[in-house]
Amino acid sequence: MASGVKPRVKVPKKATAGEAVTIKTLISHKMESGQRKDKEGNVIPRSIINRFTCEFNSESVVDVTMEPAISTNPYFQFDATVPEAGDFVFTWYDDDGSVYTEQKSIAIG
Repeated sequence: MASGVKPRVKVPKKATAGEAVTIKTLISHKMESGQRKDKEGNVIPRSIINRFTCEFNSESVVDVTMEPAISTNPYFQFDATVPEAGDFVFTWYDDDGSVYTEQKSIAIG
């Protein structure tokens, strides 16, 4: 994992079967667009999180492709319907080939 890159995810611990829950994600990442220059005038290479996905029990919930204009530390909030107890798996894909994952379980109750 690249230095300073840290995903954070907030998922309710419990839901009712069929309930829509709000999920919040944030990943700390500098998100260089590839268009800025350093003090010596050299182009700073592009380095962004270029894709974010969320799956629930191996079913796709969200799949987002990001472009260089995305902000530093991208934040996503979305609702997902929870049909049963299970696991959400969140994955962020970095230009440098790094992949960051976080998993959160939710119970039905």
